Amino acid sequence: MEELRVDDRHRIPAGELEVRAARASGPGGQGVNTTDSAVELRWDLAGSKAVTAAERERVRAALGARVTAEGVVIVRASESRSQWRNRQAARRRLAELVAEALRPPRQRIATRPSQRARQRRLDDKRRRSEIKRLRRGPDA
Repeated sequence: MEELRVDDRHRIPAGELEVRAARASGPGGQGVNTTDSAVELRWDLAGSKAVTAAERERVRAALGARVTAEGVVIVRASESRSQWRNRQAARRRLAELVAEALRPPRQRIATRPSQRARQRRLDDKRRRSEIKRLRRGPDA
């Protein structure tokens, strides 16, 4: 198995990836009980040299439940009846997940409400206050 290219800057070495085959669930005819077509791709994020410590924390936070307590990312694929296709799907999915997690968050640009929007808000508050005042009884 070759290294996994995540994006232009990140590549996961083949030695850090572990592939396990298992029996896929669901219908499948005569071969369902004998074919290990489902694939589980495991990547040891905690011990990986492919990412920095800060990136490691960002990936861990973004992937949440996919990361075990030991720091292993698990991706499972069983869409196809072919183990090779499932292996490719799992690799592609891991690369997409890690690339998305490594993408830095967009910086928020602070904006202010326009003068018209502020005026409209105050007018609405006055109108609402007047409606509530008129609902009260004469002795209130």
